[in-house]
Amino acid sequence: MKLKRDGAAVNSDMIRKPIQRWAPLFLVPMVASFLIGFVWPFFHGLFLSFCKFRTTSDWEWVGISNYGKALTDESFMYSFGFTAVFAVVSLVLINVFAFAVAYALTQKIKGANLFRTVFFMPNLIGGIVLGYIWSMIFDGFLSYYQTSILMDTKWGFWGLIILTCWQQIGYMMIIYIAGLQAVPEDMLEAAKIDGASAWQTLFKVTIPNVMPSITICTFLSLTNGFKLFDQNLALTGGSPYIINPDGTSVHTTEMLALNIYDTFYGQNTASRGVAQAKAVLFFILVATLAIAQLSATRKKEVQQ
Repeated sequence: MKLKRDGAAVNSDMIRKPIQRWAPLFLVPMVASFLIGFVWPFFHGLFLSFCKFRTTSDWEWVGISNYGKALTDESFMYSFGFTAVFAVVSLVLINVFAFAVAYALTQKIKGANLFRTVFFMPNLIGGIVLGYIWSMIFDGFLSYYQTSILMDTKWGFWGLIILTCWQQIGYMMIIYIAGLQAVPEDMLEAAKIDGASAWQTLFKVTIPNVMPSITICTFLSLTNGFKLFDQNLALTGGSPYIINPDGTSVHTTEMLALNIYDTFYGQNTASRGVAQAKAVLFFILVATLAIAQLSATRKKEVQQ
């Protein structure tokens, strides 16, 4: 193809080739940032999980003993169970309510845009701020029962569930709305002509076509549930706790991320290698669950 400029013919390939030649240069900042900000810290942290250290430059190789201590740590295993239950409950509630709200707001009701904004706004508030706000709300409510969210494991669990749902439902709602608006109108019309009820249309036409959105929202809510940290720190801080006969303690509302943080920054700086081993196990757990979930839900997606 030739272009004319100032009366002269210019071959477009002559313009394209210099651009293509220098294009990789523009990738250098991104690749450098990725290597410095992710790859190097990840592998350095992996190495330190096999060491005993107080600072990252002062280490002693101890092999897999840190992993043995992590897996036999009662508080870590308790936090794993607590986090798993929390992640499952929050995943179900967030996605059910987010889909229900998104479905309602795509039915051409008045003020739909205002409702979308209102539901999305909690996602803009930081987790630490949300944690302290809801801590005051819960303690104000529980004052009628002469207790505190910091003194009751059950209230602490459901407090975290309510806070997380309140923050994330609006974000997932936006993703579901995008999916619902992409459902082919001809399929909905065909279902209506065939006499399908609203429930049949929902489960046989709408939901199968929204599976890509379900995949994304399930992935986000599952990983966010396991990685929850700042809300846990601000709302309960892991309290209350149980003292074991050997003097160790188990924080009954402490999730995995907070347990790793407390281990690393606890009074015993010699346990930082154990904390690093916990972090590696945590990464493996979340990555495995995320990959398994993506593989399972993508198989159910409808190709349009």
